[in-house]
Amino acid sequence: MNLKERTIFHIDVNSAYLSWEALECLKKGNTVDLRTVPSIVAGDPSKRHGIVLAKSIPAKKYGIVTGEPVFQAIKKCPDLVMVPPSHDVYTRQSQAMTDLLLRYTPDIEKFSIDECFIDITGLKLIYGSDSIRLAHKIKNNIRDELGFTVNVGISENKLLAKMASDFEKPDKVHTLFQDEIREKMWPLPVSKLYMVGKASLAKLNMMGIKTIGDLANTRADILEQQLKKYGRMIWEYANGIDDSPVKSSESEAKDLSNETTVSFDITDRETARLYILSLSETVGTRLRKAGLYAGVVAVHIKNSSFKSYSRQKKLNRPTQDTNIIFSTAASLFDQVWKREPIRLIGVATSQLEKEPSLQIDMFEAVSPGKKEGAKLNESIDRIREKYGSEYIVRGSLLNFNKNHKRNKKNNV
Repeated sequence: MNLKERTIFHIDVNSAYLSWEALECLKKGNTVDLRTVPSIVAGDPSKRHGIVLAKSIPAKKYGIVTGEPVFQAIKKCPDLVMVPPSHDVYTRQSQAMTDLLLRYTPDIEKFSIDECFIDITGLKLIYGSDSIRLAHKIKNNIRDELGFTVNVGISENKLLAKMASDFEKPDKVHTLFQDEIREKMWPLPVSKLYMVGKASLAKLNMMGIKTIGDLANTRADILEQQLKKYGRMIWEYANGIDDSPVKSSESEAKDLSNETTVSFDITDRETARLYILSLSETVGTRLRKAGLYAGVVAVHIKNSSFKSYSRQKKLNRPTQDTNIIFSTAASLFDQVWKREPIRLIGVATSQLEKEPSLQIDMFEAVSPGKKEGAKLNESIDRIREKYGSEYIVRGSLLNFNKNHKRNKKNNV
């Protein structure tokens, strides 16, 4: 198929963590909607440290930005309402959105916990060629059924669809086709281009590149001389070039992974581990749903200069247990992280197999608890699927994150 014939949607939840926390608070009887007041989701509100993970639109009006230290946000707005992150809530809401989108198409690529791509090219026979109308239909379904809003970006490729969804918010549909990039994208600051971080921004500014249009009209070979392969990549992005496919869920998977690209530089271990926890929970759930066990766990990170680091570990026995995946991934992260700002974190599992035989470690007593643990995982998944994630929370993960421990009542 000609790439120009494709139609891709990028669906991005507006202030995802904040919106999902707001819904959870309202469900518990709170009368104030966090989305209507200056509020943030942050690491540890009681100690007022950590960074801003998400903010409400009223908080944005005070100049509060995602990724800034909490103490700075409080200086900007002394009456700021702060809540700790609740990963189990985010996982449940993210899955609810995926389930809704599956009514339309199986061609869904989860890009992170709060955003995804869908390829609607094959839906034109069903819904017609009016992609904007379909985008509004999907957007409104999510708002009316799930209670939160999203932006939908529309284009021929994933890169431009993602850029489009970041235009005016919230609850909007935007297009960014190839013939629109000169008008809609090129005037934007180059910092707005996907994958341009602080380190690369400084280099681009030194080259006199201030806007995306400046970057698009710079010779690609000059950018490659200065920034290597990364220079060629962002030149292509500035010109709207991207032929990557929408990768739907794996069938007969050789590996299962999840990664997220953040809109700010992660600079502290606490925040990085929060993301690793989120990714590990998703991967563990997917392994159990597929009836698969992983023999290898890996961590992959990219810094703000787009340099990648990876490390993996072969397990003593294959697993589908979230706790083991998380603890292994967290340990690998500590080994590989060079204290550089992070823009992408991924957790992957490989060497997958069905129902592995229970191997006995010669230094470990055989314990019937191994099978009991597997049954417990399955029970947790069933209860969460039926009643929601807030009804049952993994105690070992909560012990790591004190914020979760203070705010959850039904611990396993």
